[in-house]
Amino acid sequence: MSAQDSHATRGGGARAASAHKRIRAHAKLETRALLTNGEQLMVALMLPMLVLLALRFIPVSPALFGGHSPSMSDAVAATAVTAIIATSLTSQAISTGFDRRNGVLRWIATTPLGRGGYMLGKLGALLLVHVLQILVLGAVSVALGWRPEVGEILWSIPTWILATGAFGALGLLIAGTLRTEAVLALSNIFFILFVAIGGVAIPAESFPAPLSSVVALLPSAAAAHALSAALSGNTPHAWTLVLLALWAVLFGALTVRFFRWTSA
Repeated sequence: MSAQDSHATRGGGARAASAHKRIRAHAKLETRALLTNGEQLMVALMLPMLVLLALRFIPVSPALFGGHSPSMSDAVAATAVTAIIATSLTSQAISTGFDRRNGVLRWIATTPLGRGGYMLGKLGALLLVHVLQILVLGAVSVALGWRPEVGEILWSIPTWILATGAFGALGLLIAGTLRTEAVLALSNIFFILFVAIGGVAIPAESFPAPLSSVVALLPSAAAAHALSAALSGNTPHAWTLVLLALWAVLFGALTVRFFRWTSA
C-alpha cells in the first residue's frame, strides 16, 4: 500500500469515527430533550403505566377477553404496545414536526451531521427511551406479580422491533408531510384510537364482525396479539409478524417518498 493510500484509509476511518461520535451526541441530545420534557415523559411512561394499572385493577368484562378476565400477560402486552406507540409514533412525530417547523431540519442538512445522521440519532434516542420504558414498566409489572421466563422475553423481541419500525415510520410520515398543528392533533388522535379501539386495550376479536376483522389488520392489533402470545409462553402467529413487517415497509416507503425537510 502506498503512503497516499494509507493516508486516505486513515482519513476515511477518522471521518467514520467522527460521524459515529456526531450521531451518538445527537442521540444523547434527543434523549435528554425527551426525558426533560414533562409532557413527553408522561406520554412515554405514565400513560402506558395507566393502561397496566387499569387492566390489572379495574374490573373488566370477561366477554372482552374471550370469556376470561385479562391475564397479567395480556396487561403487560397491552402496556408494551402502548409504550411503543407513545414513543415511536406520538413523541417522535411531535418532536420531528417542531424541528421541521423551526428550520432545524433544513439547517441540519447543511451540517456535518447531515440528514442521515439526524435520522440515525433519532433512532438511537428512540432505542434508549425504549430501554428506559422496558426497565421501568417491567419493574412495575414484576412488582404487580408478573413473572416472565427467558423464552417469553426472547420471543417478544422481534415483535418489539417490527412494531417500533412500523409506528416509527408512521410518526416520521406524519411529521414530514403535515403542518405542526396537524401533526400535534393527528399523532395524539392516532395514539388514542390505536390504544382504545385498535386492538390494544381491547382485543380485536372482542369487536363485532366484520369490525373485528378490520381491527385485526391494524399494526396495533397485530403487535398486541403477537406480544400477548409471546408473553404467555406461546410462539406468535407468523401472520402477525408478517403483518407488522408489511406495515413497516409501507410506512417506510411512504416516508421516503413524501417526507419534506422544510415546512415551506
